[in-house]
Amino acid sequence: MENNITQEENKFKIFGTSIENLSVVYGIFLIIWGLIISLISNSNSITSFIPSILGIPIFIFSILAKKIQQRKKLFMHLVVIFGLIVFLGGCDFIRQLINQNLFVNFWADISKIMMSLSGFIFLYGCIRSFIFERNKRI
Repeated sequence: MENNITQEENKFKIFGTSIENLSVVYGIFLIIWGLIISLISNSNSITSFIPSILGIPIFIFSILAKKIQQRKKLFMHLVVIFGLIVFLGGCDFIRQLINQNLFVNFWADISKIMMSLSGFIFLYGCIRSFIFERNKRI
């Protein structure tokens, strides 16, 4: 996994952008994913919207972190908490795998796998960003 992490202008970048911008994009991705999966699967369950529900606060707190610089640290910590929830929620596919029920509900399981993988990558980027910021102060 290539990260494209640079220290240009003493700012952390991953995949060529700031962690705040990546968070905005990730929030939008989760919102759209939940909507599309719900439509494709013809789901009548609110659970199919879980990625969208979790993407909304990631999107909002990321925008707030960009707009209110004096509260950026608080908002980005909230973003990471929701990113962790995305990752952990997605890890439910492991339970399905253990119970040999994986892909009984294809779209739900695809969504869980997407959440666990994307959540892990997102958390990795956030943690690297926090470490970078911490090391700048030392």
